[in-house]
Amino acid sequence: MSRLRNSNLFQAWLVLVLATVFGTALAGIQSKLGPIIENNKIKETMERIPSLVLGEDQAEKTMRQKDFLAIEPRVIEIKKNGRTKFYTVYDALFKDGSMAGHVAKASGQGYADNIEVLLGLDAGAETITGLFILDQKETPGLGNRILEKPWRDQFLNKSSNKRLVVVKGKAGKAYEIDAISGATISSRAVTGIVNKTIADVKAQLIASRKSGTPKSKNGNIKETK
Repeated sequence: MSRLRNSNLFQAWLVLVLATVFGTALAGIQSKLGPIIENNKIKETMERIPSLVLGEDQAEKTMRQKDFLAIEPRVIEIKKNGRTKFYTVYDALFKDGSMAGHVAKASGQGYADNIEVLLGLDAGAETITGLFILDQKETPGLGNRILEKPWRDQFLNKSSNKRLVVVKGKAGKAYEIDAISGATISSRAVTGIVNKTIADVKAQLIASRKSGTPKSKNGNIKETK
């Protein structure tokens, strides 16, 4: 009996030590990979902005003509219900300085983990011009189908004036999004992120464009360094 207790105690300590070692190792790896992952996301974001604002065909045409968009990042600070939230927004401008559109980076809880998206809006923030999934860990073959272009393209040209609703089956109304079969939660998660982002930043985008000032009614707009 004494040997059994000692054996169990040893195994318990061994599990604890191994868990500590592996946890430390993973933390070390994450600390090294974290900045690399973020830099890759920034690079991918900058590459996606033209097509999210202009559409793929127009973006390719613009690049062929070497008529590149100027991209100016800023941070929009939203204060609601005693909480503060920050959105990174990229303003895309034509050569003459006129606004081509905006891309907002946003995130929210999915079925498995956090989902990060890039949401394209036209110059007046009235219409969705593109949607890209920047990061996700949804279930392979089900939830991760939010990555597929045909599903994301449902959001194109949707009005920002009406909240989008996920439906099972064929979407028949202008504000409806067809859920991915077997992945309704992931579908609703992305749609929810889109709805919330529009609700938070639309007024600020319109106000800043009209007034040309860094202040807005519901939040502060600050340039990033």
